[in-house]
Amino acid sequence: MTTHPETLALHAGWRADPATTAVAVPIYQTSSFLFPSTETAANLFALSEMGNIYTRIMNPTTDVLEKRVAALEGGVAALALASGQAASAFAVKNLARAGDNIVSSTDLYGGTWNLFQNQLRDEGIEVRFVDPEDPEAFARATDSRTRAYYAETLPNPKLRVFPIAEVAAIGRRVGIPLIMDNTAAPLLVKPLEHGAAVVMHSVTKYLGGHGNSIGGIIVDGGNFDWAAHAERQPALNMPDPSYHGAVWTEATKPLGPVAYIIKARVTLLRDLGSALSPFNAFLFLQGIETVALRMRAHCDNADSVVRFLTSRPEVARVIHPSLATGQEAARVAKYLPAGKGGMVGLELAGGAAAGKRFIDALKLFYHVANVGDARSLAIHPASTTHAQLSPAEQAATGVSPGYVRLCVGIEHIDDILADLDQALAATGG
Repeated sequence: MTTHPETLALHAGWRADPATTAVAVPIYQTSSFLFPSTETAANLFALSEMGNIYTRIMNPTTDVLEKRVAALEGGVAALALASGQAASAFAVKNLARAGDNIVSSTDLYGGTWNLFQNQLRDEGIEVRFVDPEDPEAFARATDSRTRAYYAETLPNPKLRVFPIAEVAAIGRRVGIPLIMDNTAAPLLVKPLEHGAAVVMHSVTKYLGGHGNSIGGIIVDGGNFDWAAHAERQPALNMPDPSYHGAVWTEATKPLGPVAYIIKARVTLLRDLGSALSPFNAFLFLQGIETVALRMRAHCDNADSVVRFLTSRPEVARVIHPSLATGQEAARVAKYLPAGKGGMVGLELAGGAAAGKRFIDALKLFYHVANVGDARSLAIHPASTTHAQLSPAEQAATGVSPGYVRLCVGIEHIDDILADLDQALAATGG
């Protein structure tokens, strides 16, 4: 089987519809599926036979999306959800319960920080934030109730590459999986190859690529022995009262190393109902077909934007992996060869006021909260995506009053640079 992303993005998980021989993946816009017999229905609900039950739990269109993203990440199975936020929440809640904790990188998207700091805390799950500059900080924050580590590969908006292998190795010694949000670096980095156990994406972003749908996905790497430290992972190793006392590491053995993702599907997705629409799954599949081409264009254009911005007096600092120095540069070389990335941060010399003038002056760039769109996008995180964080929390995530995040699109580079040029001139810097 090929590992080339250009091929997987077109072929993984699907060849043709067996009923009609249609090559395009159909949209199975249905809530329910016919059970041919009471025996089959019972087997499906008991997980002794795999198949379609109800679109809140699985759907054939969504199944192709799950197989395709799992193949792109090198995992064994995936679970698609209604949003990236749902994917972040499910990834953690699949392991942690009230009284438990996870250790998370400080370098997070603002929405994830809020989810962890407030929503999960209200549910009794503590999130301990540590600076990933020192991987051993994860070990120091760990205790007997720590169930997972969590981080972003290329954090939005800090853009500081995470030390995946170092933290993954710390966790594996004591039975703690590393969950990686790879939203900002699809195809650029494969966290599972560096020891991560679980990968999630906001499919809304680069994988979908067109800003037309909301969705998330969790990929099970199939590379973590959940039973090796059974006391560390009770959610997967103790009888689950929500499923007739199933012990997931035992119940799923005939299906392969998929205990984590099966539990997420048949308990969390079943009970909380954050199902992805089949139509949105279809739209994401269209986007994924060109993700390899788009990522190259995003990164090439971003490189040109970095060179342009570093020459401008209105810009006090440019943030991009290619500009990393010291230990950070070593991590870029290890995980992100050539320092590629489609997002660029900039600090304007005129501070927050200049940032506002800059964004208001943009004509080609869209002022939106999304990233990973084929179009070029810009936003001022301190007043939008990270506005609910305190000043100290904003600083920890890499957001300052004058910080502007650019998500460089795939338009012609001359047009992108021309828009940035006129907007910088409007800052008065």
